[in-house]
Amino acid sequence: MKPESIRKYRPFPAVTLPDREWPDRTITKAPQWCSVDLRDGNQALPVPMNVEEKLRYFDLLVDIGFKQIEVGFPAAANTEFNFLRALVEQDRIPEDVTVQVLVQARNELIERTFESLEGVRHAIVHVYNSTSPLQRRVTFGDASKQKIKDIAVSGARYIKELVPSLPDSKIDLQYSPESFSDTELEYSLEVCNAVAEVWQPTEDIKIILNLPATVEWSTPNVHADQIEWFCRHVDNRENVIVSLHTHNDRGTGIAATELGLLAGADRVEGTLFGNGERTGNLDIVTVALNMNSHGIETGLDFSDLSNIRQTYEHCTRMTVPERQPYGGELVFTAFSGSHQDAIKKGLDRRKREVDESVEGEDLAWGVPYLTIDPRDIGRSYEAIIRINSQSGKGGVAYVLDQEHGFDLPKTMHPQVGQLISGVADELGRELLNGEISELFREHFVNIESPMMLDEFELDHATWDCAATVTVGDKTMSGKGTGNGPINSLVHCLEELGMKDFSVTDYRSHALRGGSDAESAAYVQISHDDRLTWGCGVDSSIELAGLKALISAWNISRS
Repeated sequence: MKPESIRKYRPFPAVTLPDREWPDRTITKAPQWCSVDLRDGNQALPVPMNVEEKLRYFDLLVDIGFKQIEVGFPAAANTEFNFLRALVEQDRIPEDVTVQVLVQARNELIERTFESLEGVRHAIVHVYNSTSPLQRRVTFGDASKQKIKDIAVSGARYIKELVPSLPDSKIDLQYSPESFSDTELEYSLEVCNAVAEVWQPTEDIKIILNLPATVEWSTPNVHADQIEWFCRHVDNRENVIVSLHTHNDRGTGIAATELGLLAGADRVEGTLFGNGERTGNLDIVTVALNMNSHGIETGLDFSDLSNIRQTYEHCTRMTVPERQPYGGELVFTAFSGSHQDAIKKGLDRRKREVDESVEGEDLAWGVPYLTIDPRDIGRSYEAIIRINSQSGKGGVAYVLDQEHGFDLPKTMHPQVGQLISGVADELGRELLNGEISELFREHFVNIESPMMLDEFELDHATWDCAATVTVGDKTMSGKGTGNGPINSLVHCLEELGMKDFSVTDYRSHALRGGSDAESAAYVQISHDDRLTWGCGVDSSIELAGLKALISAWNISRS
């Protein structure tokens, strides 16, 4: 912004709480969760969900494990009303799930809401009205504090009067002083206490006091101070469930929620992937998986996050950003060479530790750059490392190993990595896994120019060999004796006057992911003070080694 623009803004006032306790606390258990996807999330969509889409989404939320689900604003539109009726009439609401309905503190809307609840076993009626000075001044035309409080109290009274009209339903009350985040704390408390006085909560029938950061005005620590102050001063705290409902205007909705839990809140409202008005609601997926990553059970199952994301995107027509924590396409992907190398080493070590562990032993997760095991949320290691010009030798080797079964010797990594990264740099883009395999095979596997091995016969009793090779347009035959196939071919090439190298390393293994009969071999030679690796692939492990030697000889000449 320009300086003249900044002058119209004011700092948000701090909360006077010199003995605050939340900074010294730790989150050790999960809160009550309430999904507001079908109401708060849905009202923010360019194309709101229809009844069928909402039913599918409701089933998804149930499968994840939500026990409280805000299903809509049934007094606002027929679609909202009909959706709740469909849930009831189709018996879609499990016995352990409570549906929540939102309504303004207006009698005619409350009546319509109770009509929608006919036959519901357990519901939360969530009533609200705006309380902030800005809302009182602008929206309600300079309404007094008393008038705003009277609206809240009147709504609570009418709900209490209507509860007996649903004798077979358990009805709980939730009250939200909308815009709590910028309402005077003392006044928010006054209104909430007045509503609670009407409802007369007990330990068995508690009242939910939801404290929305309807707009995020401050840093998360100020939000935490507001919550702790409220928890300390609210009447009959033991009969109150303090609930959080943060938004993300400043990009810190998740932090505000986590600090609010430290400050004493009991309950959290939010949506999958943070869908909601403006910059969105709290992302419950992130908060819950943050807790999981610290060993805290949450009651929510995100073990198939990819399928959850797919259903979310289908029903909402929204897209989960590629960098969205946990759910984004790229969050478990490393392009940087140093990161790839560390991840590969971490995964290799983890596998060894698991293989060597005692059955039933729980090993602490520890892989560089990966806060959780991707498999725990239905992701795979296959997409963790992707290759572009920033990638390194370890990442390329990892892809070749995990995707294509080539377990390259460590000293071969630099040679292969340099070539693959160079191609990515030249193309100016990421390389697909198939392209990486093709490049490796083109430049390192069974290379037959300038030298080609035409024929090879070996006496396994004496290790005598006879070989025919073609170099350019010249074909030569020779013999050699060694202590194995490769050594015999080396001596044959020496007889032909073509041994200007020495073999310095050799490895082989069955080729995973290919034919059961295929083997891969790797030979390193030293030529003109340069170490060069070649690879051979063949159904015969013996021939794979010979092809690897010829490949290395050819590559050393390129």
